[in-house]
Amino acid sequence: MPVIRVAILGAAGWMGRVHTMAFQTFPHFFGMADGTAEIAALVVTDAQAGAGLPGVAPGTRILTDWRDAVSDPDIDLIDICLPDHLHYPVAKAALLAGKHVFCEKPLADTAAEAKELADLARAKGLSTRVGHAFPRNPVHDLAKEIITSGEIGEVRLFKGCQHVDMFGDPSAPFMWRADGALAPTGIVGDTGSHVFSFMEFLVGRVQSLVADTMILTPRRPVLAGSALGSAGDGLTGQEDWAEVTNPDAAHILCRFENGARGIVDFSRVATGRKFRQGYEVYGTKGSLIYDYDEVNRLRFYTNEDRVGRRGFRQIDVGPEHPTYRAFLPLPNFALGYNETKIIEAAEVIRSITHGVPMWPTFDTGHHICQIVDACMESGRRQTWVDIDLAG
Repeated sequence: MPVIRVAILGAAGWMGRVHTMAFQTFPHFFGMADGTAEIAALVVTDAQAGAGLPGVAPGTRILTDWRDAVSDPDIDLIDICLPDHLHYPVAKAALLAGKHVFCEKPLADTAAEAKELADLARAKGLSTRVGHAFPRNPVHDLAKEIITSGEIGEVRLFKGCQHVDMFGDPSAPFMWRADGALAPTGIVGDTGSHVFSFMEFLVGRVQSLVADTMILTPRRPVLAGSALGSAGDGLTGQEDWAEVTNPDAAHILCRFENGARGIVDFSRVATGRKFRQGYEVYGTKGSLIYDYDEVNRLRFYTNEDRVGRRGFRQIDVGPEHPTYRAFLPLPNFALGYNETKIIEAAEVIRSITHGVPMWPTFDTGHHICQIVDACMESGRRQTWVDIDLAG
């Protein structure tokens, strides 16, 4: 049974805790025949941030410098759960040190950086993974199966969205996600990349787009200790205010390589939308609709039904799909976000132990960064932008 020794960077944050949980628990659901993980190090920004981690992963070293994990010859996999601006330099250092890399999205701040990482990983024969976990919900494997089999015909139109309201209140406090120095692409790389991952997984690569990117609340109060989900309660009027320097929202029209068209929107200011995610795929013979509020349900329409009986049917994904069956014996019990991260962790280990790439790799991450780059450029230039699919 191969054992992959993992260092989780950014272990004290929300995503770092999720990754820690996923690597610890996936053998309970998927077994250890394809290998298992040992959490060898948890890396935090300072000792105080890691004070509670020894109880979460007993015996694991707590480090305060990611370089110590990258240079450790006993660590096989570097798992990056750090702010966006650190993804590229840390991933590059890890690849140069001969480590496999699992990096949260976005892979890099630019497509050029993402391509450099993908090329470096390929040259060194290392396994890579980008943290686009949402499409690993087995309901999306079903959607891809229906599309690939031709059951809805030739795909003509994709509509996708993702909205949250973490910045819906103008008094919600400033955090690094609104700082263009730390997260240069804002909501485009943060939330938009999730929609782009569905597009790449289900329909194919995007070859051109036009985007309207926007900052809707230009300034936010600075409150000590604020984090994702913090509210602006208790403002005294004496707070400092910081400029928001990356996009809050975007609207996009796009053209796919295969001729399909796309309409996409996403934001972090949709008041009341705690988490809205969905897509619609329209083909020449049928269509699919997905809504995260019904997390394991797909709606399917086909012209194969006779006239007078046509309509959307609801398909609840269940134990006929192996990744669902690993968790639950009955349909409609619902797999949520943490389960998709557990699936992801199991696939990361399997790709390393078997030497077989599993979607989404750094090559996938590169194309998604190309879409992000094109959105940012189009937003600045107010025009259509082509994507170099050969580059």
